Amino acid sequence: MSDSGELNQQMYVSDVQREKVLMVGAGGIGCELLKTLVLTGFKHIHLIDMDTIEVSNLNRQFLFRKSHVGQSKARVAREAVLKFRPGVEIVAHHANVKNQEFDIDFFKQFSVVLNGLDNLDARRHVNRMCLAAGVPLVESGTTGYLGQVTVHIKGQTECYECQPKPVPKSYPVCTITSTPSKFIHCIVWAKDLALAKLFGDKGQVSDLDVRPTSNEDNAVSNDPDETQFFEVRSGESSRAYAERVFDRIFGQNIVTALRNEDTWKARRRPDPLFLNKIFFEDDAVTMNGVCSSIDNVSATANLGLKNPQEVWSVKENSSVFLESVELFLEKRSKDVGKLVFDKDDQLAVEFVTAAANLRAHSFGIPSQSLFEAKGMAGNIIHAIATTNAIIAGLIVLEALKLLSNRAKECRMTFCVEHPSGKMLLMPVDMAEPNPRCYVCSETPLVLELNTATATMREVVKKVVKRKLGVTDPVIMQSSTLLHEAGDDIEEDMVAYYTTLLDKKFQDYPTPITTGVVLTIEDYHQDFRCSLHVKHRETFDQEKEPEGMVLSGDLASLNTTETAAESTSTLNASLKAENGHTEVEDDDVVMVELAPKAATAGTKRRIEEEETQHTEKRLRVMEV
Repeated sequence: MSDSGELNQQMYVSDVQREKVLMVGAGGIGCELLKTLVLTGFKHIHLIDMDTIEVSNLNRQFLFRKSHVGQSKARVAREAVLKFRPGVEIVAHHANVKNQEFDIDFFKQFSVVLNGLDNLDARRHVNRMCLAAGVPLVESGTTGYLGQVTVHIKGQTECYECQPKPVPKSYPVCTITSTPSKFIHCIVWAKDLALAKLFGDKGQVSDLDVRPTSNEDNAVSNDPDETQFFEVRSGESSRAYAERVFDRIFGQNIVTALRNEDTWKARRRPDPLFLNKIFFEDDAVTMNGVCSSIDNVSATANLGLKNPQEVWSVKENSSVFLESVELFLEKRSKDVGKLVFDKDDQLAVEFVTAAANLRAHSFGIPSQSLFEAKGMAGNIIHAIATTNAIIAGLIVLEALKLLSNRAKECRMTFCVEHPSGKMLLMPVDMAEPNPRCYVCSETPLVLELNTATATMREVVKKVVKRKLGVTDPVIMQSSTLLHEAGDDIEEDMVAYYTTLLDKKFQDYPTPITTGVVLTIEDYHQDFRCSLHVKHRETFDQEKEPEGMVLSGDLASLNTTETAAESTSTLNASLKAENGHTEVEDDDVVMVELAPKAATAGTKRRIEEEETQHTEKRLRVMEV
């Protein structure tokens, strides 16, 4: 190397050593990224991750060992790296990046932010914080052999939200509760109805509350108080409770549903399942259970079902269901009444798998293994260590361009499984900001809903938080505050907002109907957008199960098209029936694909559409 080359390299290393970098995420990509950063010469790094280490992480998150299970990912990653780079300053934050402590001033102290996140919500939040702080963001994602790295610079390139992302698939309630035809329908039923009813808020109403219509059908019809059916009775053992619930939700409820003959004229009639038909006299040991003598809080471990890839029989699913219910009541009693499904909760996954398989059997749907069921319930597409390593290297390369004032050389780079033209990595020019982006361009949106039935509670949940990604929303109609979230709100205002939450829009003091503009703000994110309300009488239950549609097309306010003819949507992803689109697991972060591949909801669809990466304009979507 020449003297000038050596001098430039020394200056380059010196610059890197002075830069302050923020990493968000210490999972599959995060472990590779932290290692690559310190080996490149970075010496001042902050790392944020709220997760703890799971056994399932160990096959690819190489900074962790079995002894670290249950500990903070951020802190263990820091300790592991300091062992081979002791002179590096790494500040580990075991926290949620959305916490108030990580405000705009916090972000401003960094030269660049590097994302290795695993969910859409956190990514949108970091995007907005970077925009507010004026700090460039390097975004990334992998799914299997696919991956991508993109660069977002305020005012120069698309922000992360310039191209809208698909939200998780919603299924019509009637399909989930009455006529499932796919295994995913059974998963949703087991996770959002059965698990929630038994161990979550028992006050919620669901199809599990179906009452027997004849005393001859089942003894439960003689219960003195049917409204308390899912409560454990005085003196009742946990196993007796599990058996009673089993016969109700898999047996009696199906019998009751079968009485509606019209429902089954064009459909296969489901088969009710009762324990006395599944187990015989020689199964008495299985029926009695073994929970009280084993310390494992795992139904499969107690029952000797060690292979997660194996598809259980009806009898085995029944045993897992009974065992898991008993374990929740006896070993996890502190969680009962407030449990929410978590893909990393082994017992919850076992319960959901068994319950989904039993319901699937009743409706003639093929059963799935614990491994497959967990993937569906947790929206998991498993990651590959080598892909994570490639993507981490690309993140650092883009960061180096940004820090050496070579932003024009930055690229979106895609890693493809089947190279086209022998190219494994495909760089694409960065796109300019989208002038219709509601985040970085503050373009107004249209919200179509039935103002005679819609409430603020529904809009906050389905639109403001779920689709717009707002954490602590402030909602205004002109200068009037309609809703505010936070810990510092006065009690009288909290009471006022509460009374408005369930009031129909048309019944507000100043009715909210077509033409009214709602302003949505989040002070922490420095985010603001406008929703133009448009009244609409009816919605297609299959295609629009939420009963409201978000759109970026203001021109639709002035059209005379009927509600049935209206095709306005926020973007194709918000209406596409694309199965699992939001991947939330520390096994994987969401990958951005080409336009046609963006609607793929399964691995098969992704593989079929990989060739679309050769298109000149690759759009940022989540799969």
